[in-house]
Amino acid sequence: MSETLALRDVSVRYHADTPDVLRNVTFTLRPGERCALLGLNGSGKTTLLSAIAGLLPFSGEITVCGTVLTRTTERTVRDNLGFLFSAVNDQLLFPQVLDDVAFTLERRGVPSDEARKRALATLDELGIGKFAQSSHCRLSHGQRQRVALAGMLVASPPLLLMDEPTASLDPVGQDGLTRMLARQQAALLVATHDADFARNVAQRFLILEAGQIIEDTTDPSCVTATFNRWREASRIV
Repeated sequence: MSETLALRDVSVRYHADTPDVLRNVTFTLRPGERCALLGLNGSGKTTLLSAIAGLLPFSGEITVCGTVLTRTTERTVRDNLGFLFSAVNDQLLFPQVLDDVAFTLERRGVPSDEARKRALATLDELGIGKFAQSSHCRLSHGQRQRVALAGMLVASPPLLLMDEPTASLDPVGQDGLTRMLARQQAALLVATHDADFARNVAQRFLILEAGQIIEDTTDPSCVTATFNRWREASRIV
C-alpha cells in the first residue's frame, strides 16, 4: 500500500442552496508522513477532518489504507484511523478513564481483559496511568486530552487525525504532546493555528483557504510567511 490517505476532488456542502465549504480538495499521505493543515477559522479544516472520518457527506473520493470510504465501508475506515476532536469532552464516553480507553479495543472485538491491559499500558505511556480508575470530571483539561489521546492510540491506527490539539494546552502540555507524537509511527494530519507546533511536528504543510488547498509544501518558512500574510490582512480589514 503506497498511500495511507488519498483525497481526490473532495467537496463538501452543508446545504443545497449554500456554497461548498470544501472545493475539489486533492492530496495524499504516505505511511508515517506528518502533515499540518493550516487555515483561518472558517477555512474548512474541521470539515475536512470530519469528512475523512466519515462524519459528513461529500462528493469525490476518500481512500483510507486502500479502502474507499462509502456508507458500507465506514466501520472499516474508522478502524484504521484515530480522531482527536477539538473539544475532547465530546469523545469521552464512559465515567471511568480505563473503561473509556478500553472501549476502543472492545468495539474491535478484543476481549475485555486484554483490552483493559492494553489500555492501561497506553495510559502509562502517556503518563496518566495513575488516573485509570478516576472519573473524567476529576481531571484537568490537559489530563482529559491525554485520555482522549490514549483512546485514539491504543489500537495503533495507521492514520491519526487531530483538530487543534494545542488550543487549550499550556507550554508544558504542548511540549509533551510534541514529544508523544514524535514517537508515533502513524501518518498524521493535524489541523492547527499554532505555527510553532506545526513546524515541530510536521514535515509537510497544507495551506487551506476558503475551502481549497492553495499550497502544499515541505518548506517550514512557508508557515511563517503564511501567518504573517494573514496577520497583515487582518490589520487592513
